[in-house]
Amino acid sequence: MQKVTVSLRLPECEVSRLECTAQAMGVDRSTLLRWAVRRGTGALLLERACDAYRRGEVTLSHAAEIAGLSLRDMILRLRDQDLVLNYGPEDLAADLQQL
Repeated sequence: MQKVTVSLRLPECEVSRLECTAQAMGVDRSTLLRWAVRRGTGALLLERACDAYRRGEVTLSHAAEIAGLSLRDMILRLRDQDLVLNYGPEDLAADLQQL
């Protein structure tokens, strides 16, 4: 995988927090930032997917796709997002057609 350099402006206090956290975790700042970006991006995608599912704009399988999760993992995360499984026969038929 090709890597690209991305720059970011942060207040000094946040950079100090990053340095302390990286040191406590035994990694360098770049590694910590990569982990944080991955986790943050994943959380944002899950939030976006759940909001769309909550509003009825997407099916559960599409929400899982938006979040970058398997359907099973998406179902397992519904409760954490204060969502209930809203999945009827029509949804099942639509998902089966996509297979």
